[in-house]
Amino acid sequence: MSKNAGLVMLKAKPGQRDEVRRVWEKYARDYVASSNGALSSYYCYDDNDPDRIIVFGLAADEASNEEFVQQPWFADYQRETQALLAEPGEVRRATPKYIKAAQS
Repeated sequence: MSKNAGLVMLKAKPGQRDEVRRVWEKYARDYVASSNGALSSYYCYDDNDPDRIIVFGLAADEASNEEFVQQPWFADYQRETQALLAEPGEVRRATPKYIKAAQS
């Protein structure tokens, strides 16, 4: 199985979580939606922390995950979100050993 999973945990400054999402939508949402390498993607609000964002997804391979940070808009995305975040984001990569596909 060559698929690769990614997990990003972000902590927005108090009251800025929706603004972080707005920046993500401005730069990343359309790219993710049209990416052949992104098999599934979830942008989530943590139910237990009003400032936490959890983004996770499954990519066709590790290279597909790396392509995200190589996009020409990525530096602008980082610059805009940096002012809204309370701490640096945590990025994790994982190699799936079992996948249950979502039912439609």
